[in-house]
Amino acid sequence: MVKRSTSDSTRLIVVELGQTEYKQCWDIQKDVFDLRVANEIPDALLLTEHEHVYTIGTSGNENHLLASPEELESNRIEVFKNDRGGDITYHGPGQLVGYPIIDLNNHYFDLHRYLRDLEEAIIRTLGEFGVNGCRKESYTGVWVGGEKICAIGVKSSKWVTMHGFALNVNTDLSRFGRIIPCGIFEYGVTSLREIIGEIIDLNEVSRHLVHHFSEVFYRDPRVVSFEDIVSPKSRNGFDNPITIGTVSAT
Repeated sequence: MVKRSTSDSTRLIVVELGQTEYKQCWDIQKDVFDLRVANEIPDALLLTEHEHVYTIGTSGNENHLLASPEELESNRIEVFKNDRGGDITYHGPGQLVGYPIIDLNNHYFDLHRYLRDLEEAIIRTLGEFGVNGCRKESYTGVWVGGEKICAIGVKSSKWVTMHGFALNVNTDLSRFGRIIPCGIFEYGVTSLREIIGEIIDLNEVSRHLVHHFSEVFYRDPRVVSFEDIVSPKSRNGFDNPITIGTVSAT
């Protein structure tokens, strides 16, 4: 049964963090998660581009990292083990990464449905660019043909979510060649740029994504800064349509 709620639970605060180091953004996620668990803020969606990094989830296999320590150091690529589900993936410039901090107590008690809803938001976003995204049976994420365009890995505690999705927009796909992405040997990866043949405006993709994410989760989005989230005084104004634009996480 899907829960419908009113007031605070219909709001979605969107934080555009710009380009971030992975550890920096993970710390921000934890802060926002704690505030959401304490019911001090509404549902939140953090959007960012990461600097080059490989992350390994709880079911990851370190043998799926093919790059040597020397190669990682020379290319300035960090590696992090985190607490999301899934195996190894790559994040970097040109990739739109979203971290929904959502209280599923106001939606449904079903993580599998949550994953399908994340996929649906991505599929609808791809449709804005004439790209037919789809699901692949037995796998999580969004695919175009036989290639993955969006990886998804999440965590939930007290039915509040963390981590999220990574949509390849203008991503340097060669970086995936030094891992076995998501532990999947038999399929490749792709990007909007690879499919369409030109550089895509990441801000345009972000706008479409926020729109479709809000539709799928029945939310009313407001763009705010991270500073507004951590300031109790500023949080009182989340009912108002605030538009602050891209902000720094530092």
